[in-house]
Amino acid sequence: MKKSFLNGNIDPIVVQSFGEEWQAFDQSSLSSEDGLQMFNEYFSIFPWQCLPKDAVGLDIGCGSGRWARLVAPKIGRLYCIDPSVSALNVARKNLSQCQNCEFILAGVENIPLGNATADFGYALGVLHHIPDPEKGIRSCVEKLKSGAPFLLYMYYAFDNKPWWYRWIWKISELGRFLISRLPFPMRYAVSQVIALLIYLPLARFSLGLEKLGVNVDSIPLSSYRHRRFYSIRTDALDRFGTRLEQRFTKAQIRSMMENSGLEKIIFDDSEPGWVALGYKK
Repeated sequence: MKKSFLNGNIDPIVVQSFGEEWQAFDQSSLSSEDGLQMFNEYFSIFPWQCLPKDAVGLDIGCGSGRWARLVAPKIGRLYCIDPSVSALNVARKNLSQCQNCEFILAGVENIPLGNATADFGYALGVLHHIPDPEKGIRSCVEKLKSGAPFLLYMYYAFDNKPWWYRWIWKISELGRFLISRLPFPMRYAVSQVIALLIYLPLARFSLGLEKLGVNVDSIPLSSYRHRRFYSIRTDALDRFGTRLEQRFTKAQIRSMMENSGLEKIIFDDSEPGWVALGYKK
């Protein structure tokens, strides 16, 4: 079943760019090792043991369905929600073996489900790409039952990194601003050159230093040191191909979650940075 609710708090150009991204990288070549590693990084603090039997969950901004593929077997029903037709088509293909997934074409403010009906939800790498992230969190929380957990990841502002790290990021922002405004074939091509000439060398350099016993946490792109090139290529397009990107400090993320009706908030301070878990009041 597919429904369409696309009004409010979405950027149509961003939605289109992610549809193009997931068509280019439909995750069919994602290695099971990389997929599981990323899943464990994001879901390490998620309380699976607290979910009811046959739990109903929300995958907000499901994209290619790479998280849903590992979540669906653990629960009763999963609503895969995305404002991109192209993304949902990719997700539907990737999740063809998961009979408990339902696909909904909707923006975050117009999810066509009753309030207080879901046992859990997650939005990973999604809400920093919409105009009003806090309002988006609030819209998600409205759909949760009281006490239900909500897992959130938004791009962090490198507030746990040294000053020079943040300056490198600011320089890269100029590149993103320019590249993200190119036609998709050019965005794709430039991002893949960046993946090959910048991401991959720094990732492998960090891996080499790690093997020598060096702490590599402050080396840019060190989080990719164990990843295969396909994952690196995907994230390079994600990073440089998206026009709207917002970043937040740990304190700002906590404040937005609390303002949206979440409590008992905890953070995973390891990579990818400021994954947060809260429970609906």
